[in-house]
Amino acid sequence: MEVKKTPKADLTNKSGLFFSIGLLITMALVLWAFESTQSDDNKVDELGRSTNTFEEVVEVPPTEIPPPQAPIIQQPQIVEVPDEEEIKEDLKINLDMEVTEESKPEVVIVNTAVEEEEVDQIFTVVEESATPKGGMAAFYKYVSEKMKYPAQARRMGTEGKVFVEFVVGKDGSISDVRAVRGIGGGCDEEAVRVVQSAPAWSPGKQRGKAVKQKMVIPIIFKLG
Repeated sequence: MEVKKTPKADLTNKSGLFFSIGLLITMALVLWAFESTQSDDNKVDELGRSTNTFEEVVEVPPTEIPPPQAPIIQQPQIVEVPDEEEIKEDLKINLDMEVTEESKPEVVIVNTAVEEEEVDQIFTVVEESATPKGGMAAFYKYVSEKMKYPAQARRMGTEGKVFVEFVVGKDGSISDVRAVRGIGGGCDEEAVRVVQSAPAWSPGKQRGKAVKQKMVIPIIFKLG
């Protein structure tokens, strides 16, 4: 015998209803999940805002610095000094003492005269100028006899004046000879050599005393 279902007992006829109910339940779950997510985000935003507000509202109280202590001023102590006692001494002066030759004070005379130090000064201008013995003519004659014309100057045709500076000492000796202006070619060295080997001069005098004097003379080089 074949069992037959009644049309009321057939569940396939209600599949559309079940599908609709399932769809409603799914949409309800999705909406609930969405709402819960938004509520969590709002809570986070509110928490962040409340934190920022707290940071803005809270103020750091200023640090209280205690005022410096006033310096302790110590009053000076006044010490009373007793009145000074007058010191009285009896001065005994013997006016009857006889003045004799032995009691006369001895006077000592000290010679305070200071000898003038002799200054070793070199003069350029003096009252009596230093001169070569026999005069300048004799000196230049000596120079012309002793001077040798340098070969280099002769070869180059060098001519002119060499100005030689030297010091005449108190004894007439010649020292510190040097050429202050020359012409080269060996003429400067030759002029210095000749003056260095020259005989002594008569020294210059200042206030009647022999002094050192600085002299400058020209030595002429000329080709014949």
